[in-house]
Amino acid sequence: MTPSSLPSLSKNRSLRRTLYGLLLAVPALPLVGCDPYAKYGDCGTWQQYSKKSEELPLAEGEPLPRKPSCEPCPRPDHGPTGHLLSCAAEEAPRRDGAARAYLLVCQYDWCNPQDGRRPEGLRDPEVLEADDVLGAFMAHGAWMEAASVPAFLRLAEELAAHGAPDTLVRAARRSAGDEVRHARVMGALAQRHGARIPEVEVTPFTPRSLEELLVENAIEGCVRETYSALSTGWRARHAGDVELRQALRSIARDEVRHAELAWAVDAWGGERLSSSARVQVRQSRRDTLRELEAEVSRREPAEALVRLGGVPSRAQAQRLVQGLGEWVAQA
Repeated sequence: MTPSSLPSLSKNRSLRRTLYGLLLAVPALPLVGCDPYAKYGDCGTWQQYSKKSEELPLAEGEPLPRKPSCEPCPRPDHGPTGHLLSCAAEEAPRRDGAARAYLLVCQYDWCNPQDGRRPEGLRDPEVLEADDVLGAFMAHGAWMEAASVPAFLRLAEELAAHGAPDTLVRAARRSAGDEVRHARVMGALAQRHGARIPEVEVTPFTPRSLEELLVENAIEGCVRETYSALSTGWRARHAGDVELRQALRSIARDEVRHAELAWAVDAWGGERLSSSARVQVRQSRRDTLRELEAEVSRREPAEALVRLGGVPSRAQAQRLVQGLGEWVAQA
């Protein structure tokens, strides 16, 4: 039997009906309500991080500033998607003979589109350069697609090691190949906007139990990757940038298959877990759905990303997540 004639992963018709039904049911609302000051944009998931400033002088007996100026904070990482939120003063460790000093603990957020399966140990890029927010959005999407390649290769290896059917192992390897193509396509689009794609850095993988594999699959596959398939399908319909919209049509079809793989892995592995472990996997799905609901509700997308990038508005994203959550709760 040749590789092309081997049985492939079956379609999850219930999942497909849900995804396609939501794409048709949620109205394409006008841009009323988009935040005109959201110049940093939004692509669905805002993650926070902190950095510290250089030490600043502090006189003997002088209290720490309660509301310090954040001007001495370092520049945000992640190009146009990085945003300084706040800062707080913290007294610096005092060395022998040194004068008192304090530093600022600066809090930032940045837009992480979360397209694809995020591998364990993925290091966030320190710098993301682009001429505009759409370029930064596409560059980060290309980076995330590239980061999904090792995630799927690891999934294939672990599935084989745990005795999974060949159809699942082959589907995981095929998904890795899909992500190579997605990263190449999105990277080329991002470069049109002066973007530089960051390097993907992942810490070395260590062996995991079947339960650990399935918990990660529940988070990254059954929830986040399934929502990625949904949001990519939405963007493929609504992106004003013609080249982006055409590229997303092919990517969206692949992402549906990746979501089907996640649920097929969940179904196969769940039969091999203890009842308590199955409860943990289901709880991981529920917790991740709540996190996703909070993430899409956090900000209104920038007008450029809604109009050109096809990103769903906050209200649209909330309805998409709600509809997906109802299906996940019954799965």
